[in-house]
Amino acid sequence: MKHSSRPVFLNLLQIKMPVGALTSFTHRVTGVLLAASVPVALYLLELSLRNEQGFDDASRLFGHPVVKVVVFVALWTLAHHLLAGIRHLLSDMSVGSTFVTARRSAWWVNVGGLALALVAAGVWL
Repeated sequence: MKHSSRPVFLNLLQIKMPVGALTSFTHRVTGVLLAASVPVALYLLELSLRNEQGFDDASRLFGHPVVKVVVFVALWTLAHHLLAGIRHLLSDMSVGSTFVTARRSAWWVNVGGLALALVAAGVWL
């Protein structure tokens, strides 16, 4: 029987992926998070528009520190997904497809997503 050199146990935390792969993987994860957040956002919008008490309840909820962290993560998710999506679209049109440019754009997406989230959180807070 021939033994395979393929790993039997795949631990993603032990695999050293390049920055482009991490950016692409994170783009997929942020897409799932954005889709999952739609019902919560719609509920909060409906609560705030229901009546004056509902608006006060929603406003009070956004003042809670845990909710502020969740909103910051949501802002980062949106910013990263937007920038990574633009990067993927440009790559599909063969813009920035060389190894060096693709690696540099992946870093810009990662840093830019965090920077946009910090700016948005600074305006919001």
